[in-house]
Amino acid sequence: MGTRILTVEDDERIRTAVKLALEDEGWQVTEASSGEDALGTFTREPADVVLIDIMLPGIDGFEVCRSIRRISDVPIIMVTARADTHDVVAGLEAGADDYLTKPFAPKELSARIRALLRRVRTSDPGMSRLVFGDLEIVPDEGVVRRAGEELHLTKTEFRLLVELGTNPGRVLSREVLLERVWGYGYFGDGRLVDVHVRRLRTKVERDPANPRHVVTVRGLGYKLQS
Repeated sequence: MGTRILTVEDDERIRTAVKLALEDEGWQVTEASSGEDALGTFTREPADVVLIDIMLPGIDGFEVCRSIRRISDVPIIMVTARADTHDVVAGLEAGADDYLTKPFAPKELSARIRALLRRVRTSDPGMSRLVFGDLEIVPDEGVVRRAGEELHLTKTEFRLLVELGTNPGRVLSREVLLERVWGYGYFGDGRLVDVHVRRLRTKVERDPANPRHVVTVRGLGYKLQS
C-alpha cells in the first residue's frame, strides 16, 4: 500500500485540485470537508501525512490538529490563507510539523510531504546512544528518556533532538536546522525552528523556562548540552 494522505479542506475546488496533484505524485488521497469529518476519517483510516486547512466549519484546523496529535505522531502540515505570524505559530504550537500559505504550488507541497516522510538519518558509528545528564537519546530505537522515563516526541521533535545530539555542544543555526531537519524547500523561516524548540523543551526539560539541555545561544542558534 502506498503513502496515504488525508487532506482536510472545506473549499471543494481547492480540495479537488490538491487531490489530483497528489495523486499525480502516486500517493493515495482521502478527503475531508470539515473538522468532524477529518477526525472520524482519521480514526477509521489513519493516514501517513495529514494536510489541514486552518479555517474549517465547525471544529477549526487548530483543534483538529490538537485532537490528532493526542493520539498520533503522524506528520501534519497546516494550511493558512495568510502568512500571519499568529496563525503560523498557533498552528505549530497545536502540534503541526510545518505550514503552507495559500496559494501554494503543487511541487512545493510535494517537496514538503517528502521531507516530512524522511526518517531520522542513520547515526554515526558510536553515536547509537547519546547521553546529556539525565537525558538519554537512542537514535536507532527512536527512544528518548529523561531520568529513565520514556518521553513521547513527534517525529519532527525527535529529528530535531537527534540533530542537536549528534553535534554535542556545537551551536547550530536556524538555517542549518531547517536544512537538516525539515529538508529541501525551506527558505529561512526561523519560526519553524523556534516553535519546535519551545515544544521540545516542554518535554525534555524539567523547567522549560530555564532550560538545562536545549540552550539558546543568542544571535547564533541552539545547542544541546549536559
